[in-house]
Amino acid sequence: MQGETKIVIVGAGPAGLAAARRLVEAGLRPIVLEESAHPGGQGTRRLSPLTSRHRAALFGKSAETIARREEAEDAVLQHCDFRTGTLAWACHDNRLELLGPDGFDSIAYSHLVIAVGATDRLMPLPGWTLPGVFTLGGAQVALKRHASFIGRKVIFAGSSPLLYLAAAQYLRLGHRDLTVLDTTPISGKARAFPAMLRHAPRNALRGLSLIAELWRGGVSMRSGVRLEAIEGDTRVKLLRYTTARGRAGTAEADAVALGHGLRAETQLAELAGATFAFDPDLRQWFPCTDAAGRAGERLWLAGDSARTGGAEAADAAGSLAAQSLLESLGHPVRSVVMRRDRRRLAAQQAFQRAMTGAFRWPAEQATALADDVLVCRCERVTAGEIRAALNEPSCPTEVNRVKSVTRCGMGRCQGRFCGQALGEIVAAATKSPPGRLRAQAPVRPIPLVFDPKARGEDA
Repeated sequence: MQGETKIVIVGAGPAGLAAARRLVEAGLRPIVLEESAHPGGQGTRRLSPLTSRHRAALFGKSAETIARREEAEDAVLQHCDFRTGTLAWACHDNRLELLGPDGFDSIAYSHLVIAVGATDRLMPLPGWTLPGVFTLGGAQVALKRHASFIGRKVIFAGSSPLLYLAAAQYLRLGHRDLTVLDTTPISGKARAFPAMLRHAPRNALRGLSLIAELWRGGVSMRSGVRLEAIEGDTRVKLLRYTTARGRAGTAEADAVALGHGLRAETQLAELAGATFAFDPDLRQWFPCTDAAGRAGERLWLAGDSARTGGAEAADAAGSLAAQSLLESLGHPVRSVVMRRDRRRLAAQQAFQRAMTGAFRWPAEQATALADDVLVCRCERVTAGEIRAALNEPSCPTEVNRVKSVTRCGMGRCQGRFCGQALGEIVAAATKSPPGRLRAQAPVRPIPLVFDPKARGEDA
């Protein structure tokens, strides 16, 4: 391995694909690992054959642009060692542990780019574990990969740009019973909009056009609501909320898509040696990198897994990371391209920071959760059990100790969906910033024994 250059990119979303593009342009052939069956990532997920015939309706004027981008991505990947269906589940000693179509494997690297994206950020509420409740990302996966709506009467609830994008995509494909319940008041959006418009005008105006499209389509939309509970016997029947004026409201539904923005997938970066810092504006822990995404001698991080910012930020970050990597290998890089990518990334990150006022993370909701509300659905740990642990004489005040005592975050998702709420509950009790759950391998559930028949297309 010594002296051999072996570049591995984990993730074939916008950041990983941008990094691959730069490396291929330099004459290199990186290994690109992708957990799903197709390149594209989450927000720019490829359509399945079932859905592709609806491409024009789903993407509108952007359909041709998206098709050309996907063709360009495929052309780049032809010059890479591209491995789909391959999960990188651990990292140690400059080596990745993998689970792929042929079973378990291990691969050494000389240089590593991690670009594994983000997942939905969730805040529990009563009834959020009922059948019929999805994440916003899950609602998009159902549409793009399976050509299916999540229900006949759907509520998109929370606070995220994805509320409006996902609802618009459902509307374009013919769904006519949709409701959007946004927990951030319209005044918050009005205050944030000038800064959003200044940093990324195209994105800001695209958001406005989505809201206008939903309004023209007759979609019911409310802002500034407080989500009270999702109710039903064996599955979702209605969502109770309080309006911005303090009135009780209900909306009937057989499916709810929940989300409060995105949470960076940082576990693999931590196992690869990254250090972390807390961002008080975004209320998340992010890996520490330099301006080009370098986090260590052999480690680069890019895209939403380094700092949530969307597809355009991911493209700029992936390009920058690859150019920094090339520079470390002694390859010439074009300073004008690096300066352009830095400007693009800075604008998108400033837009993202401004957007925190338009789409608020409801940290205070964690402290208001009733004791019987499940926080960790994997281990079925309630808010009351977490608070009881915090009140014990031993009084664990660090989030990893609370996890050990209560088992919150010790299930299949390893805290990826409950960790944010757990951190807020502990932070409220200890009057300190939310802590960060330490990453452990495997970063995703893996079988003890490989069974190729058990692995689906999107495993």
